[in-house]
Amino acid sequence: MKYRFVFFDVDSTLVSIEGIDVLAGGNPEVAKLTDAAMNGEIPLDEVYGRRLEMIRPEAEAVRALGQTYLQSIVDGAEETIRALREAAVQVHLVTAGIAQAIAPLAEHFGIPPRAVHAVALQFDREGRYVDFDRRSFLTRPGGKELVVRDVRARTHGKAAFVGDGVSDLETRPSVDLFIGFGGVCRRERVRENAEVYVTSMRELLAYLVD
Repeated sequence: MKYRFVFFDVDSTLVSIEGIDVLAGGNPEVAKLTDAAMNGEIPLDEVYGRRLEMIRPEAEAVRALGQTYLQSIVDGAEETIRALREAAVQVHLVTAGIAQAIAPLAEHFGIPPRAVHAVALQFDREGRYVDFDRRSFLTRPGGKELVVRDVRARTHGKAAFVGDGVSDLETRPSVDLFIGFGGVCRRERVRENAEVYVTSMRELLAYLVD
C-alpha cells in the first residue's frame, strides 16, 4: 500500500456539479462567486456566507441536492474508491459542501461519517435556513489543510489529496502527494502546481496503490 490516507474533494471532483450552484438554481452571480473562489481570486470566507444568504436554501432543497449528487458521480469514481477501500486505504471526504447533502453520497461510497468533513447547515422547525456552522475550518482559506493535519496527527502513514480547486491545492504542504483533478473543471493554477494532474478518476490508482 503506497498511501494510508486518500482525501478527496467532492464538488467538481467526485461529482460533476457544484452543489451550491445547483441550490442557487443557476443564479449567475452565485456561480461567478463560486468560480472566483475555486480559482483563488476571492478568499473563500468572503463568499461562503454571502452565497448562502443569497440562496437561503430550505432543508427540502438540501435533501434534493443529496439525490442530485448521487446522479452526478463522475465516471470511474465508484470503482476507484472501492479499490482504495479494498486496499485498506482510509478514504476521507474533505469539502466545503453542505454536510446534509454530502451524507448520502458518502454512504453510497461506503465512507463512514467520521471520515466525512463538510459544513453543516442549521434550519428552523419549518425547515427554513438559519445559518451555517461558523466554527468550521472548511469555510475559510487554509481550512482543508487544517482538517487533513488533524486527521493525520492521529494515525501515521502517507497521505494524498485529490481535488480540482485552489482550496484543495492549499492542502499540498500537509500531504505527501497532491493530485489535481481536471476531469470536470480545468483550473490552470491547480494544473501548474499539482505534483500529478489527471483528467480521469481511473488514472488515480496507478499513483495511490501498489
